[in-house]
Amino acid sequence: MKLHRNFGLDRFSGLYLWATFIAVFGIWSPALFLTRSTMDSIASAQAVTGILSLAVLVPIVSGTFDLSVGATANFAAIFCINLQTQHDMSILVSIVLALLAGVAIGLANGFLVVVLKVNSFIATLGMGSVVLALLTMVSGNIQPTPPLSLWWPRLTNFSIYGFQVAFFLLLFVAVVVWWFLEHTPAGRYSYAIGCNAEAVRLSGVPVGRWVWLSLVVSGFLSALAGITFGSLLGPSLTFGPGLLLPAFAAVFLGSTQLKPGRFNVWGTIIAIYVLATGVQGFQYVTGVQWLSDMFDGVALIAAVAFAIWRQQVSASRSETEAFQVSRSSVAAPTRDENALLTEMNPSTSLNAEDDLGESAPIA
Repeated sequence: MKLHRNFGLDRFSGLYLWATFIAVFGIWSPALFLTRSTMDSIASAQAVTGILSLAVLVPIVSGTFDLSVGATANFAAIFCINLQTQHDMSILVSIVLALLAGVAIGLANGFLVVVLKVNSFIATLGMGSVVLALLTMVSGNIQPTPPLSLWWPRLTNFSIYGFQVAFFLLLFVAVVVWWFLEHTPAGRYSYAIGCNAEAVRLSGVPVGRWVWLSLVVSGFLSALAGITFGSLLGPSLTFGPGLLLPAFAAVFLGSTQLKPGRFNVWGTIIAIYVLATGVQGFQYVTGVQWLSDMFDGVALIAAVAFAIWRQQVSASRSETEAFQVSRSSVAAPTRDENALLTEMNPSTSLNAEDDLGESAPIA
């Protein structure tokens, strides 16, 4: 039997690419790349993008797009900071209210998609624009000053084993989302809805409820990503929309890892850090600043193209297998079937040996 080995390239290509980046840039520019500061920078800087990617992942599992995640994150960050600086609220109360604002945006998205039956792409794109308008209203289009409390930056900037706590927050959120999608009925329903929503609906599952829930979770995670950004890097009025493409690129590229063809948490995390490592390495050796946008765009296009190619290959394989099964079902009768037919009609025999035995002798 011929043995085929691809060394897991269909599932672990991202890990191989990640190792290649580390080896190449480690040899090319070891003084800059192979340092603890670079490792900490890559790990912590991607925490916000990682949480926002998980916010994209949860609804997309059920076949629903949420294009408002960037605007929601931006609004939550500024809203949380304004509550502290303009209304003298405590950090805890400000964070809770900002998270509730994200949940409210998710509820509004769910109402548009589930009740009004607006396409999720259009509904959340429009909602993103509405949220950016609310951001301008809240901030007066003036970037707020950072909160005076020393605890605000310490929420995400203090280190644990050399890594900023923002990185561990990403890992914690990833574990929770992974457990939610893989080990709860809500997660299993979400995957089933993403595969065939109509079949799930006919089986009695309330599809709208789970789609709505996924958008609420997305709004909550988007707000959490925004709060993390505000604590980690300070207030900004424009950071949210710029994170939308990296988040989608990570989710689609992650669907080619570990479980090809299936959106999954750990594939998304791998994709985030593969892209970040490649961008950081190329920026060290070239000095150009446009590589991040280039990497994200190419990754998104390549991941979607690969997913379409896999679907075509799978469909072709299924058709081939179905054709082979249909041919094998029209097989010659077995010896037992032959005997039964002979008993029913002794003058007829389907056995080739009997035909040879009844042939005329050679003169």
